Amino acid sequence: MISIRICEDIDECRFLWEHFWPTECIFDLWPVRYCFAEAYDRQPYFIIAENNGIIQGILPLSWIDEEQYYGYFPGETCQGKTWLEQNRIPAKNFHVTEELLLSIPGPAHLRYLTNIFLPAYYDNDIFNIDETGYLFLPGAHNYSMENYLQQFSGKTRKKLKHELSRLEAFGVSYRHDNIGDVEYLYRLNQHAFGGQSYFSSSRFLRSFENLVSWLNAKGMLRVTTSLIGGKIAAVDIGAVWGMSYVVLAGGTHPDFQGVAKLINLHHMEWACEQHFEAVDFLCGDFGWKERFHLEPRPLYEIRISEEQVAWHEPVFEESIACVQ
Repeated sequence: MISIRICEDIDECRFLWEHFWPTECIFDLWPVRYCFAEAYDRQPYFIIAENNGIIQGILPLSWIDEEQYYGYFPGETCQGKTWLEQNRIPAKNFHVTEELLLSIPGPAHLRYLTNIFLPAYYDNDIFNIDETGYLFLPGAHNYSMENYLQQFSGKTRKKLKHELSRLEAFGVSYRHDNIGDVEYLYRLNQHAFGGQSYFSSSRFLRSFENLVSWLNAKGMLRVTTSLIGGKIAAVDIGAVWGMSYVVLAGGTHPDFQGVAKLINLHHMEWACEQHFEAVDFLCGDFGWKERFHLEPRPLYEIRISEEQVAWHEPVFEESIACVQ
């Protein structure tokens, strides 16, 4: 019989995460999550499913007070949206996943989910595709940018070459891992997106500063700066974990149209040289990812309203024993 207990102690939550969590991507690392947990300081609410004391599944939540719902731990939000991707609900099977979901005591919005067991009868009122993540897979092109570019039509290749040549005429160079360029990225991003920039939120900015510092200390940080005519035209922050490279954030100067394509192709070329398994450009198309033939990866969401919580209460009481 499945029993449910709740953990709200951050030290025990850390123990549970570090001992039972699958580490399939950089977002599965506790220190990465804690960079945001420390800045947002939300109350953790880990739901643990056990059978005779053996953990069968965990659903890590945080209560997001300003939105009045439970979100995926650590509940980092800006503009009402969370940011960390590839969230998962590690569970032995879909029965355990269902018990975990039925144990959420209030409304919830869990975003950017991947690799989850769900009963087939879950309908679109609860479970749906959230957004699409995008990957570049160097091995699919035999680690050759020339092979990759052959996917494009001749007309598209010619147009791209012309656009990049205009920038290259001013002199293009790159520098890497200049930590001082990170501050420039924040300014470029805020200038481009204004109040919609994640970095316009003081808590998100502090979280990201924590993340950059931790990645740098662990030798995982990669800062890529594109210079055109000696001026900073774009700055991207990425992280290397195992054989994967994740482009976490970027900013471009408005005076250099097309520089985003230039720096993204630079990431791809470097990944081919390093024989990485994947470059994760995260979700959000921004008008280029589909056109660049990146590999789409659906990310899912689960929404549970107040009405659905109330409707499930009898099922919850009958189907599981809840132990606080």
